[in-house]
Amino acid sequence: MHLVGTCVLSFSLLMASPLVSATVSKSFKDCSHFFYMQSPPAGIKGTNLRRVCQKYADKLRYSTLYDSSHHLPLYSAYIFKKSDGKRRMDTPWMYEPQLVSDDDSGNMRAIPLTEDTPPLIEDSQAVLEDYTDAVEYRRGPLNPDLHQSEPDDKSSTYTLTNVVPLLTNLLDAFWNPYLDIIRRRLNNFCHGKSFIVTGVTLSGGTLQRDNRDRLGIPKYLWLAYCCPKFDRNSPYEVRFMFPSYGGYALNEQTDHSVVEVPLKTLESFLKSHTDNDLNIFYKGCVSENTFKKKRDLTSVSV
Repeated sequence: MHLVGTCVLSFSLLMASPLVSATVSKSFKDCSHFFYMQSPPAGIKGTNLRRVCQKYADKLRYSTLYDSSHHLPLYSAYIFKKSDGKRRMDTPWMYEPQLVSDDDSGNMRAIPLTEDTPPLIEDSQAVLEDYTDAVEYRRGPLNPDLHQSEPDDKSSTYTLTNVVPLLTNLLDAFWNPYLDIIRRRLNNFCHGKSFIVTGVTLSGGTLQRDNRDRLGIPKYLWLAYCCPKFDRNSPYEVRFMFPSYGGYALNEQTDHSVVEVPLKTLESFLKSHTDNDLNIFYKGCVSENTFKKKRDLTSVSV
């Protein structure tokens, strides 16, 4: 009885100390501006899907579709701006209390530094202990801090509702370098906002702890960006990668290379590996670049 009381007390204290805020609902109404044309990806099926508006320091930062059945996000959507590629090393890992209770006020909290995570948290989402014995896997963020420009935006990515278990070699040797390639490409050739969605498909496998299935293991990791306004004078080797492009990688102990493909090819690939008829961006991301009109010579007097 004393142990239960201690757990309840610790959980109550956590709920009283806000660090990050978020809202969970059946729609992305409050954070639709993180999607191109305010339209979330269409065609994703599943049960127990929760839509999370991630909020930090009283400001909405990005959107996440969270699969409560498998304790991992299916995608995170965010706006990319000019980024220096630096990481935050001083931010504690956080959890989402609104996945615990629909009545919660929405403040995300730092994960408790106790021996055991309170059961109410553990039953609703991933916790740090799920990764303790998963020696081949690391926490891989879908919205990475190196794609954020402001310190608070970077900090807001350190929540377990934004990470999935990725093989260490894939994350370090292939995916993180790919994310930096995307960062430099958008920094150099995208004018204005870029909309990015990063997601996963499920393999059917799980990470277990104490003989219980805890986390779904992604089979494929994918990313797509939409840059409506871009530099039409960019080098030939990247010009065809605008206004939209994507990439994917296999999260298995085989070839970990990232394959870059056009948006439609990525959507077709994901459709062939899931039951989803996925449309990532509204109308496939439409260029907003304008062409200079040629002078109407017929109107010139001779």
